[in-house]
Amino acid sequence: MFQLSDKGRNVRQMFDDIANRYDLLNRLLSFGIDRRWRRFAVSQLSIPKNGRVLDIATGTCDVALEVAEQTDPSVTIVGEDFTQGMLVQGQSKLQKSPYGSRIMLVNAPCEEIPHPDGCFDGITIAFGIRNVVDRQAGLNEMYRVLKPGGRAVILEFSQPKSQLFRKIYYFYFQKMLPTIGGLISRKRSAYQYLPDSVIEFPSQEEFSGMMGAAGFQRLQYVDQTFGIATVYVGDKLQ
Repeated sequence: MFQLSDKGRNVRQMFDDIANRYDLLNRLLSFGIDRRWRRFAVSQLSIPKNGRVLDIATGTCDVALEVAEQTDPSVTIVGEDFTQGMLVQGQSKLQKSPYGSRIMLVNAPCEEIPHPDGCFDGITIAFGIRNVVDRQAGLNEMYRVLKPGGRAVILEFSQPKSQLFRKIYYFYFQKMLPTIGGLISRKRSAYQYLPDSVIEFPSQEEFSGMMGAAGFQRLQYVDQTFGIATVYVGDKLQ
């Protein structure tokens, strides 16, 4: 069984603490743009009838539900997250959704996906790879459980290329966001972690290189909203 590091346990506890306010804070702090990013990311998949999709770091199931909406009713989705509190919120959302019966939730870390080799036609992870302590191990696992011909789509925050926009973005991200998040969730440290983790995340080129090292091919990445976020795509060809 995979053992979380101290950092991994701290991250899991942090998300447990803010789980009941996670959706509200996401909408407020991104002005709702995160929904558009998720729709675009999911649109990059090509899932056949009776296919299977794994949504890693599924959280409150926003991406899993988007996958269900964009795919054939025969497609099934597994939502995986290592934070129990987030899955509780996600299960509540599934019970109210017409797509809920197509989505199964699993409590597991990205570094040790509890599924056999080559069993998914597509994999998604939105705003989650940044929180994986051993990212290369996580990418390796994603490649392992993907079928030949399958595709992984990763949506993650990134750093704008425009110097002017980057300054504005950093001011909001580093000064305003922790304050707003702290007032609503009473967990300011969680929203201080967010900008810190984005700044620490590898560049687009470096992260694409990590995907390549895991075995993914036909790599590409697409900026979202001036580079605030990036959608990474990689295929498993054999």
